[in-house]
Amino acid sequence: MNVQQKDDYKASRILYIIEAALEYFVAIAVGTVYLAKITSEIGIPDNVTGILTSFVSLGCGFQIIAIFVAHKKPVKRWVTVFHVISQLLFSAMYFVPLLPVSRAWQTALLIVSLLLAQILHNAINSPKINWYMSLVEESKRGRFTANKEMVSLLGGMVFSFALGQIMDSFSENGKISIGFIVCGVMLLFLTGIHTLTLVFSKEKMCGEVERFNVKEVFSLFKDKNILKVIGVFVLWNIASNITVSYMGAYQINDLGFTTSFASVIIIVGSTARAVISRPFGNFADKFSFCKMLYICFAIEGAAFLSAIFITPANGKFMYIVYYVLYSIGCAGINSAVINLIYDYVDYEKRIGALALVNTASGFAGFLATLAVSPLVDYIQSSGNRIFGIDLYAQQLLSLISAIVIAIISIYLVTVISKMKKHQN
Repeated sequence: MNVQQKDDYKASRILYIIEAALEYFVAIAVGTVYLAKITSEIGIPDNVTGILTSFVSLGCGFQIIAIFVAHKKPVKRWVTVFHVISQLLFSAMYFVPLLPVSRAWQTALLIVSLLLAQILHNAINSPKINWYMSLVEESKRGRFTANKEMVSLLGGMVFSFALGQIMDSFSENGKISIGFIVCGVMLLFLTGIHTLTLVFSKEKMCGEVERFNVKEVFSLFKDKNILKVIGVFVLWNIASNITVSYMGAYQINDLGFTTSFASVIIIVGSTARAVISRPFGNFADKFSFCKMLYICFAIEGAAFLSAIFITPANGKFMYIVYYVLYSIGCAGINSAVINLIYDYVDYEKRIGALALVNTASGFAGFLATLAVSPLVDYIQSSGNRIFGIDLYAQQLLSLISAIVIAIISIYLVTVISKMKKHQN
């Protein structure tokens, strides 16, 4: 008689799905259009708003910190502490426009809060993912990450819509300050619930994580598999950041979207992403994450090509087309970051590899955003014209992104597809 073995980590996997959803809600509240709403209130120009938006990418660059602390067990204890601090800083951003200080000080405080929050959030990201993913069977990783993402997306739709309604309602009544307070308090509440998911999750003590010093970190660059995976996501972060970082300001200041309509766009995109997420996961489990990425990047190329044609005249329709395609592509790309590493890197190197991938791609994305900032400022100061052509900066940036996506597709075929999987 076979006795089914008790699954001690089932509840923790469920808590991971909830934790990821709550973390996603916070990311929505401090990203793109909502960040643009805060910067607009303070009086920060579009090109600077784009740079602030790309702090998400810059923060990823600090995942290198994880390599030096990942060996500290239990991971759960210090991950929880740093998560609380980072989310408190994110919450504080909504209170910055209310402070009785000059615009210069408000700008400085917003930058410091956002940057520190992103640094702390990303410093613990790799160990936290490794902690939770160790609770998932190898053969079910694709489906699990797809399910986790679907819950985040579906919940994010409701949260984003509610947030948009709150902001627009108070803004239209001339009480935007109250709107910021309500949103800030909502984030504080989410921080409390998110912390509980971490506290009540179990940690699986399996295998020792290598303790790295600076010299050993550089030795990771000798692993050809790690370097090859880094190449994919460095190029992807460059492609996405140079356009997406400026889309929040584009929606608010040029296309004239309300935050409610912007939230509807997020809902439509999230719906499409949720619908395709599980099929992508099943496809990757059956064929490979590399083959899944062929499809994802083809869709992303179509997304950025469609974004070239977004103008105030057709903005509502074309932006939805762009965002739906972009969201569908991201459904597979986001899970591939983790799973390509699990496919091609030894267990003891996975945290280091994940941190290196996110560090390299994070800095690359931020520097790319910084590099195109003068171009954005030049086009806008020229009345949205360049070379005598009427053109919004975001249209030109979308063309550049589409070209980089084409380069990624070639790289996948010529490099990644020829790699041999790690045998567990």
